[in-house]
Amino acid sequence: MPADMTTLAIERYDRHFPFFDGTVSLPPGLKDLKVLQLGQETMLRDGGHRHSRMLKDGEFDAAETSLSSYVAAKAKGLPFTAIPVFPRRLFSQGQMFVNVDSGIETPADLEGKTVGLQSFQTTLAVLAKGDVALDHGVDLRAVKWRLRNADTVKVEYDPAFDIEKLPDGADLGTLLAEGGIDALFYSRTPVPKKPGLEGRIRRLHADPRAEEKKYVARHGYWPIMHIVALNDRSVEKNPELPMQLMAAFDDAMKVAHTYLNDPNWSRLAWTKYIKEEEDAAFPQSLWTSGVAANRANLDCFIGYALDQGSIDHRLAVEDLFHPSVHNT
Repeated sequence: MPADMTTLAIERYDRHFPFFDGTVSLPPGLKDLKVLQLGQETMLRDGGHRHSRMLKDGEFDAAETSLSSYVAAKAKGLPFTAIPVFPRRLFSQGQMFVNVDSGIETPADLEGKTVGLQSFQTTLAVLAKGDVALDHGVDLRAVKWRLRNADTVKVEYDPAFDIEKLPDGADLGTLLAEGGIDALFYSRTPVPKKPGLEGRIRRLHADPRAEEKKYVARHGYWPIMHIVALNDRSVEKNPELPMQLMAAFDDAMKVAHTYLNDPNWSRLAWTKYIKEEEDAAFPQSLWTSGVAANRANLDCFIGYALDQGSIDHRLAVEDLFHPSVHNT
C-alpha cells in the first residue's frame, strides 16, 4: 500500500455500508482511505481476527476492536488511542443462554454452575458478568468459568476466580446443548453443530426485550461492545486523524439511518414493524458518538473490568481517547 494511505479495518454492518459503497463523505485529508472488511468471529473479504491483528500486531492505522481488550491495552500502556465511535452494541440480557435441564431459572442460580465464555476478556462476557453481579448480586467467584479462547491482551486474573480453558476446538453451542456447560454468555446465538440437539438451549431471561427495556430506563444507554482504536504512530504522523475519522463515521451513520425509510430495504418481512416498535420503546437515540453522551456507559464498563481483574487500576474515561476528541 502507498505510504500515505490510511488503513481502516471494520465489520460489514449496515452502518458501515457507506464506507464500502462510497456514499460516505470523507473529510479533507482523508481521501486516501483504504477500508478493509475484516471479521472477528468470521472470515470476511479481507480476512479475520481483527482485534488481535490490531491490538497485538498494530497492523492497521485504525480498526474496530473489542472495548474490553482495548481497555486492557490502555491499562498496560500499549501504543493505541481511540475515538468515541462505537460500531457495535449489545444488551447482555438477550445473550445469556442456559441448558434446559440446568436448573437455572434466575441469574442468582448461576452460582455453583459452569458458564462458558468466548474468553474471560470478551466484551460481552465482561458486560454480562458485570450485569449479573451489579443487578442480581451474583458472586462471580462462585461460578465456574470455562473459556474457548485466550484473551486478546494477556492478563493475570485473581486465582479466586475459577477459570479453565476448554479443549481446543470446543464448540460452545454443542457443549451447552449436551450439558457440558450449564450456561453460556455469548455474543452470537448458539447453534449446536451436532444433530438431534434442537430445543436443548433457551435464553436465561424469558422476556429479554422487557429486561433490556428496563435496562435502558435504569441506566440510560445501550451497552457498548466495540470502539474504534487508532495506532499511536498513525496519529503522530497525522494529528488530524482522530477528528477526520470521527467525522467520517458520523456521516456514515447518517447515511445508514435512511436505509429503513424503505420498508423493504431489509430481507426481513417485518422490519418496518420492528422499527416502529423500537422507536416507541426507545424515543432517545441509542446510537450515540462522543465522550459526553457515552461517559456513564464507559465508566460503568471500566468499573466492571476493574472488578473482574481485566485491568489493575481505575482508568478515567478520557484516558481511552485522543485529547483532540475529549470535548465531543
